[in-house]
Amino acid sequence: MFFNKKNKKEENNFLIKVAALLVHAAKIDENYSTIEEKIIKQALLEIGADNETIDELIQKANKLEENNNQILEFTREVKNMNETSKIKIIETLWRIIYSNKEADMFETNLMRRLQGLLYIDSKVMGNLKDKIKKENLK
Repeated sequence: MFFNKKNKKEENNFLIKVAALLVHAAKIDENYSTIEEKIIKQALLEIGADNETIDELIQKANKLEENNNQILEFTREVKNMNETSKIKIIETLWRIIYSNKEADMFETNLMRRLQGLLYIDSKVMGNLKDKIKKENLK
């Protein structure tokens, strides 16, 4: 689990906001695929979501993402994570983007914005992008 012990409601809100950021990345190219949803579910399970409530969590994240025109609310949660956890989220974002083998200009623009918002070093961001891109081109 990537966060300290919180009560169930705080934990759920945290997971919904992180999921909303991941959903936003999946939808930004207007092609939200089942592969992207699987990537999102797997990442959420790795950071503490319950298998029994994962579909409900994704549904709430979709609603939250649809009703927000800014990503700041979502990034605030990730920004407060430790560096290892942030890297995991960034890797997941790149996995979502490269799940269809290429990144479009909207996706790369989102990642540039997130790099600044999450205080990720440009070299680290580039290395993660290259790593995931190579994995998806195999």
